[in-house]
Amino acid sequence: MVSISQNTAMKKNGYEVHEPVAGIFLEKTGEKFTIYQAMKKHLLKPGTALALLEAQAATVGIIDPIGNRIFPVADAVKEGVVGPEMREKLLFAEKAISGYIDPYTNQIISVYQAMQKDLVPRDYGLRLLEAQIASKGIFDPVEKTSISTDAAIQKGLYEKALLSDQMSELKVFYNPSTQEYLNYQNLLETCTVEPETGLLLLPVCIAFKGLRKGISSSELLESKIIDKETYEDLQKGKTTTQDVMLIETVKEYLEGKGSIAGVADLSTNQRISIYQAMKQGILMPGTALILLEAQAATGFMIDPVGNKKYTVGEAIMHKLIGPECHLKLLSAERAVTGYKDPYSGETISLFQAMSKDLIVKEHGIRLLEAQIATGGIIDPINSHRLPIQVAFKRGYFDEKMNKILEDEGDDTKGFFDPNTEDNLTYLQLIERCVTDPGTGLCLLPLHDKSGKFNSSFIDYKTKTVFKTEKVKVTCGKYMGMTVSLWELLMSEYFNEHQRQDIFQKYKEGKLNISTIIKMILETIDTSVKATRTVFEGIRETVTAKQLVEAEIISEKVMKELEDGKKSIKDVIEDENVNVYLQGKDSIAGILLPDSQVITIYQARQKGKLMPGTALILLEAQAATGFIIDPIGNRKFSVDDAVKAKIVGPDVCQKLRSAERAVTGYKDPHDGKIISLFQAMQKDLILKDHGIRLLEAQIATGGIIDPVNSHRIPVHVAYKRGYFNEEMNQILSDPSDDTKGFFDPNTHENLTYLQLLARCVKDPGTGLCLLPLKSKSTKINIDDNMKDIFHRTIITVKYGRFKGSTTLWEAINSEYLSEDKRQDLFKLFRSRKITVEQLTVIIIDIIESKEIKQQAELNFEGLRGEVSVVDLLNLEIVDEKTYKSMIDGKLSSTDVMKMDSVRAYLQGTSCVAGLILQPSNQKLSINEAQKKGILTPGTALCLLEAQAATGFIVDPLKNQKLTVEEALREKVIGPQVYEKLLSAERAVTGYKDPYTEKREQLIRQYKSGALKLEEIIEILTVIITELSTKERKFKGLRKQVSASELLESKIISKEIFDKIMQGKISEENVTEIESIQKYLGATNCIAGVRVESTKIIMSIYEAKCRGLLTPGTSLILLEAQAATGFVIDPVNNKKLSVEEAVAQGVVGKEWKKKLLSAERAVTGYKDPYTGNTISLFQALKKDLIVKDHGIRLLEAQIATGGIIDPVHSHRVPVQVAYQRGYFDEEMNQILTDPDDDTKGFFDPNTKENLTYLQLIE
Repeated sequence: MVSISQNTAMKKNGYEVHEPVAGIFLEKTGEKFTIYQAMKKHLLKPGTALALLEAQAATVGIIDPIGNRIFPVADAVKEGVVGPEMREKLLFAEKAISGYIDPYTNQIISVYQAMQKDLVPRDYGLRLLEAQIASKGIFDPVEKTSISTDAAIQKGLYEKALLSDQMSELKVFYNPSTQEYLNYQNLLETCTVEPETGLLLLPVCIAFKGLRKGISSSELLESKIIDKETYEDLQKGKTTTQDVMLIETVKEYLEGKGSIAGVADLSTNQRISIYQAMKQGILMPGTALILLEAQAATGFMIDPVGNKKYTVGEAIMHKLIGPECHLKLLSAERAVTGYKDPYSGETISLFQAMSKDLIVKEHGIRLLEAQIATGGIIDPINSHRLPIQVAFKRGYFDEKMNKILEDEGDDTKGFFDPNTEDNLTYLQLIERCVTDPGTGLCLLPLHDKSGKFNSSFIDYKTKTVFKTEKVKVTCGKYMGMTVSLWELLMSEYFNEHQRQDIFQKYKEGKLNISTIIKMILETIDTSVKATRTVFEGIRETVTAKQLVEAEIISEKVMKELEDGKKSIKDVIEDENVNVYLQGKDSIAGILLPDSQVITIYQARQKGKLMPGTALILLEAQAATGFIIDPIGNRKFSVDDAVKAKIVGPDVCQKLRSAERAVTGYKDPHDGKIISLFQAMQKDLILKDHGIRLLEAQIATGGIIDPVNSHRIPVHVAYKRGYFNEEMNQILSDPSDDTKGFFDPNTHENLTYLQLLARCVKDPGTGLCLLPLKSKSTKINIDDNMKDIFHRTIITVKYGRFKGSTTLWEAINSEYLSEDKRQDLFKLFRSRKITVEQLTVIIIDIIESKEIKQQAELNFEGLRGEVSVVDLLNLEIVDEKTYKSMIDGKLSSTDVMKMDSVRAYLQGTSCVAGLILQPSNQKLSINEAQKKGILTPGTALCLLEAQAATGFIVDPLKNQKLTVEEALREKVIGPQVYEKLLSAERAVTGYKDPYTEKREQLIRQYKSGALKLEEIIEILTVIITELSTKERKFKGLRKQVSASELLESKIISKEIFDKIMQGKISEENVTEIESIQKYLGATNCIAGVRVESTKIIMSIYEAKCRGLLTPGTSLILLEAQAATGFVIDPVNNKKLSVEEAVAQGVVGKEWKKKLLSAERAVTGYKDPYTGNTISLFQALKKDLIVKDHGIRLLEAQIATGGIIDPVHSHRVPVQVAYQRGYFDEEMNQILTDPDDDTKGFFDPNTKENLTYLQLIE
């Protein structure tokens, strides 16, 4: 143990040293906490707390800021500075100081060297290195001292430019005050130094969620968003941030009033995103772009169907918008995130950017007016909207601009109403919008020719009336507050149907405002009284009182639950509470080398795991809550798991015994239920077995209380007799007694926590999987091979081996990656290269890396340095020139004089300016435009060409400048700044907005679902689509791209190419019968024909007339809904269920059942992942009754094919197999019709038939 004050007194020569983040300072109370305490008090996220503690362990040791002490990890656990569950992870991080053992040389190596040998994951290693650099310097574990980065590079403990501020893998530290993820260096900069100890403490203040980051309560006070009384109540704990966010004015300044989120098609009652409306030809591209820019400039891009908000980058990844508008929307988004002032480098607001002519005036006015119309001008530095007077004060607005916006002339009418073709202000357009009762989002209505208004949407006038009416609330989360009637109706106390009903009756005059207020208050009161403060435990429900007694929640939280101010959902959103109720994941299954996931029992059956290893892992599942099916993402009791065939009956008894660790053991003396630990104490189970199960419980969230059916904190377990100090000591000091689990890859005995640390997360389900590695491909180096390498002396000109060293030292150094090292070992072992050839390769690798670090061997490129090694690899210089430079015979200046080299590095000259004849006067492009010699369009094209080829040129001073520098030097004007920055990206590079598709294809390739040739074809299609105008076709519920049709094998490559080349139209394609049947055509049973009268009627009407029984008609209507649309055979219309009910084609009493059947088209929501899944997948996950699911699936196949709900079209059978929408077993069931599959009834013959038979 070291005193911190002694430790801070140690200084290093030549550079400043800092301590790492030592703890947390809570501004509200002035208290300080250890990192671990802060996590337990929910002041820090668990992931951030672990990363901060790892940074401590990797730099100085674990810090106790209260006792002003530093501990090694093992001592920190004993002293309670950190919990035992973190011990293994922190011991691993501590190796950054103690050193890692080189598996080849058995020498101690550093973090960086361990990264190079794959002993440490790269992301993790980079994080530890950053922590060392940001605090005391890179640690040399051999010399036991911290050194500067330059010294570390010389010793091979680091490499130049390895880390950068922009690396996403470093941004893992969540700052709760600003609510943003930072790297360690940036986090240190937010810390305060405690004067008495010199400790760096992270200040944590009361923070509200802003548009892009957290906002402190003091900032809200300063911005006049909250008053002094509210601020003081927050500081004293009399009110919470949640309570303050219920104040409507506060909510509007922080979240806004809502921009126009999408389009409401009043003829079909559909909600459509603005981008989709453009793609479907409903909105003109110009109109759509302006509306999308308004979204971006007022906070977020909005998905009106999914009711989600995204940044521009997220919106493009979720395909809410297309790549063609990416850059324009990024530019508009700066109205929220701020513009960079090219003169000062500071962040400035939209209005300030306009004042500096950085954006076009008309464009700026449009975005500014949109901000004001949706709640107020946005302060990009503090990430919230402002009252107008505060905006004046901060320079974000002025009286002149206010007058322009108040005078609604043509200058300010930047938006277009597609219904009336009027130019309007954004506020005027919002006033013509409707509100979606389900989401509360503002939608631009598209009227049909009849001018009818669909009553399911709420008009602006009604909304205004309800917003104006204020109501005093006496219970629930709004207790004691005066809130608008609108706010109450749009709260979680009411669902969409209730809202629609109230608004409809109000419009019809059946309800007045006072009656509605009374109804609403009664509904809230009933809801609050009915709120059950009951949580879902492991096997039983758990009351709030039980959680208070277990010190999991506070009395205050329980009171808020009882008063209705907090919901069950609010409480379980707290990660720690949820862990005590549900636990963390146990090892759910096995991940095979080919990326296939199998259950632990299957792994045993297939010989992938030894029977003993598999049993122990299954016992750990049973003892921590449930047996897990990692394929279906389901949890079972032991008995249910046997029934579901997740495990076999041969292990049932042993797993039932392990399951008692959850349900409790029966004390043979008094018959009471006792815990696992108590059962061990009474010798009811073997000590080794009990320790293993107990350790698994602690590793997955905490000791289980079988009486109350939830996990409990360690100190509560002590009180209840479920744990004691002796057992804590045994588990804290892992020995062979506690290492009850086996790693099948390394054959090591481990604790459950250690084995969990070696697992991976399934990206689809989030479950923890134990990866089984394929047989090791590492070369076994025998003594003879090692001896040859030891005896071979090599001569190196650069780096830490300068002079001579052995081949053994060189090949095992940090200069080579582990993959490269193994490749070379293999080549040598197989005698494909000689020792002499190997020596040449190694020397070349070392010298190339070192030459890149030598400043005198680097050249100035367009935006950075370029090494002579790169020039050689790119064939810009030849071998002779390269060797002359290395030998010092040529300098970089000599080489730069060579025309070919200079052309590649600096480019040849572009049009730099103008020369006037006969005076020979030189003019810059900008000056020539100002003088009227060049038109603005010509000048812009010439300047864009300069920016895109390297630099903006000042021909008078013979200077080359970046766009930013050119603006500062007045070589260009601010009005072209944005456009030239865009052109300059041709030099600096563009950011790829897509990442998800790439990851999806990699996963499919690894799992064997796609072959390499198929991936190449998909990529070709994507590139073609992005480089040409995308062609879309009408699917069942949304547009389907040409590439999706090709990928689904619905169209051939030949047809796809013709579509992309414009040789065949969309209409021609959809007329092809084989394609038409997949996109929407259906031959389901549409209605009933009465043979005697030849009258055609709908199925529902036939039921109403007594021609069909209710059961038969419902089944036929469900088949319609599940195959695409409910059909009106009289008017020849295809309708969604909502539309069919609205138009009276079916009755309201069947709406719920038909909406359920319609999910076979629109998709079911997987309750585990939130993903959209198909009918068959829902059937497999037991989300629908088997008979019902088979009936709907058979109807789909009979009418054209299985429906893909994600892409909104039918798919060929082989594609359905590939996407997991069908399998061989289900095919067999449907191919061999028996009573199970004959789900339809012929009213004429009274037979049970399949749907296909009934159609026939």
